Amino acid sequence: MAAVIPEVPFTKKMKKDYTILLPNMLPTHFKMVREIFVNFGYHAELLFNEGPNVIAEGLKYVHNDMCYPAQLVIGQMIDAINSGKYDKHKLALIITQTGGGCRASNYIYLLRKALKKAHMEYIPVLSLSVGMEKHPGFKLNLRLLLQAFAAILYGDLITLLANQTRPYEVNKGETQKVIDELVHDFSQQFSKNSGYIGWNRQKNIVKIVKAFDAIPIHKTEKVKVGVVGEIYIKFAPLGNNHLQDFLESEGCEVMIPGLLGFFLYSMENARYDKDYYGGLKAKLTWPIHAAAIHYLSRVEKGLYNTVAKITDKYTLPEGFAVEKHLSEGIIDHGVKMGEGWLLPAEMVELYDLGYPNIVQAQPFGCLPNHIVAKGVVRSITAEHPDINIVPIDYDPSTSKVNQENRIKLMLSVAREKLEKGDESEETQFSNLTPDVNIGSMAATSSVKL
Repeated sequence: MAAVIPEVPFTKKMKKDYTILLPNMLPTHFKMVREIFVNFGYHAELLFNEGPNVIAEGLKYVHNDMCYPAQLVIGQMIDAINSGKYDKHKLALIITQTGGGCRASNYIYLLRKALKKAHMEYIPVLSLSVGMEKHPGFKLNLRLLLQAFAAILYGDLITLLANQTRPYEVNKGETQKVIDELVHDFSQQFSKNSGYIGWNRQKNIVKIVKAFDAIPIHKTEKVKVGVVGEIYIKFAPLGNNHLQDFLESEGCEVMIPGLLGFFLYSMENARYDKDYYGGLKAKLTWPIHAAAIHYLSRVEKGLYNTVAKITDKYTLPEGFAVEKHLSEGIIDHGVKMGEGWLLPAEMVELYDLGYPNIVQAQPFGCLPNHIVAKGVVRSITAEHPDINIVPIDYDPSTSKVNQENRIKLMLSVAREKLEKGDESEETQFSNLTPDVNIGSMAATSSVKL
C-alpha cells in the first residue's frame, strides 16, 4: 500500500522556519536524535515539560479509556503549544506510527483529533514511520537513519554503564557530567557526518567504556532492581513518575533493558508472521528481516565484547541472540502484540544477570502488557521461585504514593533477603498472586516503609 499524504502535510517550505516538537521517551537517546534532526536542516526541540498541566491537557482531549502514554504524549504536546513559547502557526509535531494492533498505532489520529478539538488543526503532525505517510518536507534518508541507529547504540551503552556507576560514584554528579559530555561530543560528530559507522563508531564505543570506567566508585552491597514494561512507561520519566530516580534514592542499582532489543524483537516477529500465518508478503520480507537481525545482533554482541575487553567492572547482557530464547516455555512467540514475548524474556534475563527484583511498569488497562507481564508471573516463579516481581500500574487516577509504597514493600523483602542471605521460597514476595492488592498490604504492613 502506497504512503498517504495527510490532510495537513509538512511541506518543503515549512522545513525552513517551522519548529518540530519531539516527545521525550529516552532523554539520553533522544537528545542525540534531536541533534540529528537539526543537522539535517529541521528546527527540532525535545519536550521536557511536566506537571499536572500535562495530564490535565491529555484528559481534556483524549478519552480516559485510552492508553495512558497517549494521554501523556498528547497532553505534553498540547501543554507545550499553549505555553506561549512557540508561534502556533509555525509549529509541527512528530510522533511514531507502528501500524501494529496496539492502541499506540492510533496515537497519531488521536493527536490530530485533539488538535481539531483545540481549534489547532492547521498544525501538521509528522508520522515517524516507514512508508505509512508521506510528507513533502520530511524525508528519512539513509544517512539520517544510520546516525539514528548509532544514537540508539550509544544511548543503550551509556545508559547500561551509567546505571551501574551512578549508585556507587565517589563524586556525586560525575556520572551525569560524563553522560552530558558524551552526548554533546557525539552530536558534534554527527553534525560533521562522522562518528556513526565503521571504525569511527568503534572508537566511540571504546570512548564510552573508558569514560565510565575512569569514574571513581565505592562498591557497596545494594538491592539490584530490573525494570520492564510497556515501552513508553518503561523508559519515560514522565510516564513512570521518575521510577529510576525513586529506586536510586532508595539505595538500589537499576538495570533497564535497552531500546535496540525492542527493535530486534519487532523484526524477529516477521519470522512468526511467516511461520504462523504464511502468505507471499511474509515469505518475501522475512529474508530481509533475517539479514537485518543477523547484522544488528553481531553489532550488539561486538558492543558487549568491547566492554568486556576493556574492563570487568560491568554486568553485561548476553544479547538478543540469547535473550530471544528465554521466554520459551513461558509464552508462545506468536504472542507478539505490544511488547509480547520479549517482556517475559527480559524478566528472565534480568534474573539471570543478578537483578532478581523486578518492577513491571505498565499502563492500566493495557491488555497486551497485562497478559505478557502479570499473566506470566506464575510461570516465571515456578521456574525461579526466588524472583521478586511487583506489577505497577500507571494511570491518571493512580496515586504516586501508592505506587511507591508497593515498590517499597518489594524492596523491604529484597533488603531482608540481602541482609539474611535467605533463599527460602517461603519468604519470596513473588509467590504472592498478581491480583493481591499490594498497596493495601503496604498500608497495613508492619514493615517500615
